[in-house]
Amino acid sequence: MDLLVTTAVLAIFSFSFPVKSQVSNSTSCPMDFDYVLRIPWPTADCRHSGDSTKPLTNSTACCQTLLSVYGISLAQHLKTTSQFNLPDLATSTACLSDFQNKLDSLFLPSSLASICFDPFQFVISSNTCAAIQNVQDWRQKLGNYTVIDSSCRGDLTDLSACANCVDAGLTVHSKLNSIDGNASHSNECFYFAVLYAAGIANQFGPESDGAVSCTFGINILPNSLKNKRSSLMFGLIGGLVAIVLTSCVVGLYFWWDRKRKREKIDESGMEEFESGRLRRRPNTGSIWFKLHELEKATDNFSTKNFIGRGGFGVVYKGVLPDGSVVAVKKIIDSEFEGNDEFCNEVEIISNLRHRNLVPLKGCCVHGEDGDYERRDDQRYLVYEYMSNGNLDDHLFPSSSREPPLTWPQRKNIILDVAKGLAYLHYGVKPAIYHRDIKATNILLDADMRARVADFGLAKQSREGQSHLTTRVAGTHGYLAPEYALYGQLTEKSDVYSFGVVILEIMCGRKALDLSSTDSLRGFLVTDWAWSLIKEGKIGQVLDPCLLGPSGSSNEAMNPKGIMERFVLVGILCAHVMVALRPTIMDALKMLEGDIEVPAIPDRPTPLGHPTFVGDGSNFSISPVLSGLQLQANDMLR
Repeated sequence: MDLLVTTAVLAIFSFSFPVKSQVSNSTSCPMDFDYVLRIPWPTADCRHSGDSTKPLTNSTACCQTLLSVYGISLAQHLKTTSQFNLPDLATSTACLSDFQNKLDSLFLPSSLASICFDPFQFVISSNTCAAIQNVQDWRQKLGNYTVIDSSCRGDLTDLSACANCVDAGLTVHSKLNSIDGNASHSNECFYFAVLYAAGIANQFGPESDGAVSCTFGINILPNSLKNKRSSLMFGLIGGLVAIVLTSCVVGLYFWWDRKRKREKIDESGMEEFESGRLRRRPNTGSIWFKLHELEKATDNFSTKNFIGRGGFGVVYKGVLPDGSVVAVKKIIDSEFEGNDEFCNEVEIISNLRHRNLVPLKGCCVHGEDGDYERRDDQRYLVYEYMSNGNLDDHLFPSSSREPPLTWPQRKNIILDVAKGLAYLHYGVKPAIYHRDIKATNILLDADMRARVADFGLAKQSREGQSHLTTRVAGTHGYLAPEYALYGQLTEKSDVYSFGVVILEIMCGRKALDLSSTDSLRGFLVTDWAWSLIKEGKIGQVLDPCLLGPSGSSNEAMNPKGIMERFVLVGILCAHVMVALRPTIMDALKMLEGDIEVPAIPDRPTPLGHPTFVGDGSNFSISPVLSGLQLQANDMLR
């Protein structure tokens, strides 16, 4: 994988020449980079993971983001001068120096511009896509009016408008490739299509939210920097007031704290060991179980009560003294560094209350001594028991005698999962990203209603930010490409996994089947469904169990039109381009028929397609107008 990433970076950026540290005073940059501080772009892609002396953990993702951010100024330059690139090397070097200065203001590493860019790549040259250097050349090659001019003109924050713009970009890119005839110029042709769409065609300009998010593929953070500055000002004033007040009461606080110490210990759930050390319990409404209670409930974790393995633990069925049936998960392998972190996680889970989430009843931490930070303590989570097991068991039963899920059941399950995810993404602050949405993590209660389970892998995001992690958790076949490749986690990562689950439910086929005879490289339900829909055969995507005896049946019993809408929403949610996926709220509205499903935009060749047998280095300038291309075996690493 490291070799693949390195090759891809070289293919995109052609690292050969560092940005000069000394720029002649006679050369200035014609571009204004103030927007770098105004636009809330994801700077987390380019931050060091803890130690600033160490290299970036993911330079590929950083450079890709920086290229999109730098492209905004090039699109503005195109709009002002009609030139796609800069006039000479000195000017390009000066611009990269100015760009780095803005990055420095954001406290990003001081060498990013020299790591990611070669000044020559932004200099006007005839040896580029179809020998285009300016807008006049563009129109001579393509005509005075292209589909980009019409499709990319409006507000691109609208999902349908963005999809139409992307389709137009792909169409024009194909024409430019045909005119040029040199496959090595394909990236430059993408590059020009992006700049033209944002700088010339779009009426709101390159710095508009639509142009930034759709044409450049930048994941705009919800809160603008302007709001942040206002918040900072009020925060500073409030902070000064708080300091004055705190200094007045701090003495009283310590006196009160000393007096109430023992009462606080009892009330907060601290437990005293024989050694005299204190151990914290989660400050939640959940039950703090002792190990012997769980052993009694599960008959000493008997194999007859074994339910299965999920997430990072094994699950047993148990019965508590009050007669309630529970599922006890024994944590075996987790990310928790210590019991404090585990208790924090329990607090988050315990505070979640939604009918489509599996509720947590309690937890247990059992250690052999008083060392609270032991990592080998035994940890348990206790959930309400779901009598109908998980969705995977019903979609793909081990026995053919099991009745298939009916259409009403499948419809309700999809809507239930969507509502559960919508609560995680929007019903709590900060938002929670599940990271492992799949059929086995969707449990069914006695009424066959779905509940999302296994929050052991859940991550609570910083408000308004994506989450960047070096440890990718999840299951192959369900993982969003940007999360699997870069470790970049957003709400759209869960949306992708949800789309795969929809397709599993509607198609009756597993997300990933390496033993399938449909493909030498295995079967991916997303690729299979997409190929049939592209051929206009959406009816063949549906699970035959959903149709009547003739395969097309009575609409009252089998509302085929609604089923096909659900399939299209699944395809849209599982789109490889992040910007084209809906939010979970919009996906829910589409499923319920409150808003129309937009035309499904084209996408790059599927990740599992057998044509990917090359060197894996074909990356594009824009992550929206193209997509990452990987060999199938690399995707599974």
